[in-house]
Amino acid sequence: MKIMNLDHLVITTKDIDACLHFYVDILYMKCDQNNGRYAIYFGDRNNQKFNIHTRKAEFLPATTHPTYGSLDLCLVVEENIESVKQEIENKGYPIEEGPVIRHGAMGKMTSIYLRDPDGNLVELCHYQ
Repeated sequence: MKIMNLDHLVITTKDIDACLHFYVDILYMKCDQNNGRYAIYFGDRNNQKFNIHTRKAEFLPATTHPTYGSLDLCLVVEENIESVKQEIENKGYPIEEGPVIRHGAMGKMTSIYLRDPDGNLVELCHYQ
């Protein structure tokens, strides 16, 4: 077996409006709501997504202990991290840390950290 790539991950939120504001308005992801299910898409072809659950174990099967704010994820941005930081600060959204140098899956990168409304740690990084 060879794992090719990540298809999606699930975020459980206690406030769908605040969650969608963060991922759609702050991070510019595309929202799709269909039959009471929410997903946010991103990437060059909108071919990567986060499913958003509004209750713990809303759809089964689910993780054993779904918890708000338990994710720590990293998203790669195209622009340099200073301009991304400025853009987020101009929207009035707080940066928790950075820019800082980190080592990611593809090597040296510069990152900033922020938290979504549920407390999930969201790292935005740019590779030189």
